Amino acid sequence: MPQVTYTSATGDVDVLEGNDGDSIMEIAVRNGLRGIVAECGGSLACSTCHVYVSEEDLPSLPPMEELEDEMLDGTTSERRENSRLSCQLTLSADDKVHVETPESQV
Repeated sequence: MPQVTYTSATGDVDVLEGNDGDSIMEIAVRNGLRGIVAECGGSLACSTCHVYVSEEDLPSLPPMEELEDEMLDGTTSERRENSRLSCQLTLSADDKVHVETPESQV
C-alpha cells in the first residue's frame, strides 16, 4: 500500500495511505487534505495540485512529460526544481513518498 507524507507550508504533517495505482493527488483529495485543490480532478488542465517532491524521492517517480512542465509554469506559488503536479505521480504498492504543499494553489 503506497504511503505519502504531506507537509504543509505551515509545517503540519499528514501521513496517508492509498491504493496501488493511485496518484498523490487522488490520495490527498480522497482524504480531504487541505493544500491540494485539484480543480480539474486530475485531467492535467490546471496546476492546483502542485507539490514539492522530496529530492530523495524524485528519481523513483515517473519522469515529467511536456504538458506537465508547461502547466507548472502557471502555478501561483514559486516553481522549484522539485515541483511536480501530484495528479501525474502515480504510485505503486510499496512506494513511500514525501511531498510539501505550497503556500497557495489558487
